[in-house]
Amino acid sequence: MHLQLKKLHKKFGTEIINFNLSKKLNNQYFKEILKTFDQYGILLFSNQNLSIKNQVMFGRKFGKVLIHAVNQNHAKEHPEIYVLSNLDNNGLPSGKHPDQGSLYWHTDGSWRKNTGQATIMVADIIPSKGGETHFCCMENAYDSLSNSMKLKIDDLFAIHNLDFSRNRRHGHDPLSKKQKNNAPPVKHPVVRTHPSTKRKSLFLGDHAEYIEGMDYLKGRNLIEQLNKLATKSKFIYKHKYKEGDVLVWDNRRLLHKGTKYDTAKEKRVMRRTTIIGEAPQ
Repeated sequence: MHLQLKKLHKKFGTEIINFNLSKKLNNQYFKEILKTFDQYGILLFSNQNLSIKNQVMFGRKFGKVLIHAVNQNHAKEHPEIYVLSNLDNNGLPSGKHPDQGSLYWHTDGSWRKNTGQATIMVADIIPSKGGETHFCCMENAYDSLSNSMKLKIDDLFAIHNLDFSRNRRHGHDPLSKKQKNNAPPVKHPVVRTHPSTKRKSLFLGDHAEYIEGMDYLKGRNLIEQLNKLATKSKFIYKHKYKEGDVLVWDNRRLLHKGTKYDTAKEKRVMRRTTIIGEAPQ
């Protein structure tokens, strides 16, 4: 079985064209989809009409689906779906961004012991301007580092903390005590090896708070330095959504961030599913 592919970026990402996810969710097709996912890191399916039920089903084919600690954003009766919507109870733009933290470079679920494997994003309503998702390949970023920097960081561990990133970006809506207890800080290697590609990549982003065994401020500075080195334009793919897009990306080797849009005038509704992977090695 051969999928029809169209590259998104010269280094990573591909569109699977002329493919109806709702009708082809069987295991025979998924085996080829997973092989393509491991090869390219980002998959785009355009012009889809993927229901919430089928989105959950698609996610479970990758593995165990994450129930996000921020439960106020769960879809009704479907906690596997994390809804990013700026609409109020009347269906009008509220002027509030549903997740300010998504506007900064991060990888989904890095604040868990077993981090995010894949994320599935379904575009329901798209603003006329903004609201994009940008991706950075951390394998390519690691390869570009000097040998001295690689030697410096290869054995380091970073502490990832959802409460840290939440307070920085959502100080007005902090985690509850229960939510913090459900998402304690965890440590991960700064450099991880992908289980499929066997390539090394940086593993940092906005949830990484400090470096284990290093002075706090020095560790913060190193994290920010590496994040800046990693997010150069040559490593980035910028995706402008169309309604009906289904985008799947690999959290083990990519950072991503959203871009701003006019939350007071424009509508934007997205459905996100994150699949739990393994503890980084």
